[in-house]
Amino acid sequence: MGKYAIRTIADRPNLNLVGVWVHSDSKNGKDAGELAGIDPLGVAATQDESEILGGNADCVVYAAPAPPRMKEAIGDLCRILSAGKNVVTTAIPGLVYPRGSMPAKVTDAIRGAAEAGGSSLFSSGIEPGFGADLFPIALMSMSHKVYSVRGIEITNYSEYPAEYDMRELFGFGQPLDYQGGLMMPGVLRWGWGAAVTMVAEALGVELDDIRETCEFLPTPREIPTAFGLVEAGTVGATRARCIGVIDGVDVITIEHVDRIADDLAPDWPKGRTGGTDGIWRVIIDGEPSFDAEFEVGHRPGDSHNDHGLLATGMRAVNAIPWVCAAEPGIVDALHLPLTSPVGALHPHRDGISAF
Repeated sequence: MGKYAIRTIADRPNLNLVGVWVHSDSKNGKDAGELAGIDPLGVAATQDESEILGGNADCVVYAAPAPPRMKEAIGDLCRILSAGKNVVTTAIPGLVYPRGSMPAKVTDAIRGAAEAGGSSLFSSGIEPGFGADLFPIALMSMSHKVYSVRGIEITNYSEYPAEYDMRELFGFGQPLDYQGGLMMPGVLRWGWGAAVTMVAEALGVELDDIRETCEFLPTPREIPTAFGLVEAGTVGATRARCIGVIDGVDVITIEHVDRIADDLAPDWPKGRTGGTDGIWRVIIDGEPSFDAEFEVGHRPGDSHNDHGLLATGMRAVNAIPWVCAAEPGIVDALHLPLTSPVGALHPHRDGISAF
């Protein structure tokens, strides 16, 4: 994610890269352009946090992975905010909205740090952050009545190289009775409860409950993936749902249907034309009814994985000017203007490529 942020910031006329904070010795001192695979930018990466916090940046793009090191990540965010730096991040999905996922002690700490520094934090991504929350909210601006909302991420994760996320969190390659990751009570709410709550509050309602479900299906054969070999008979497909309930009715659902091969779980949801990768689909039962989807990386030869990661990062990077102008605190997509990508249009296909 950091690579995409560096390339984009370097290419945008309204943004200026002034520092890069890294954690590994191998990256320390290297030019940011070299780290991102482009020409040198004249900005050296540093492991010294004080250089970043004491520098002149208006905003920090926080791209460090958070799930295996959540306490440390929250501490990072609080120090950055306290130092007067705004933050955009894709690392913590439970912060896309200030209610619904994170414990009050966490959001209170972040708000306190933001108020102390006069800064703001915005968390986003392709999902949560757009596909199953802002996308249906935009569709419902055409609604007369809404009976239920269902946002579905449909992904083939065989190209995704993050072994911890894929094996420990999603459960791929684990025995079918695996009880870690998405199967653990509260994990789905931590990840998607904020997005479910944002949709509810956009409709002016309060949820009675948020419940979770998760299912596994096996792969009948060995499958090589970017995160290693998945053995036959182990988890090859996952279906996880975070569901907002009112009066005993499932009214708002965020659902992820994830596979490591397109032919697995044939009866689980797919795209409108049968697609199984790079698809975000929204089904709204109401007046009028809607069944809409978008596909990321749709051209022949495109990688759904790479384009999905890029889209995730751009939800954060494109919001930088608006987050810097926001009032201190945790800001969200409901209360920011539409974060259009100023400087992104290139009619002649010039500039720095994301890939």
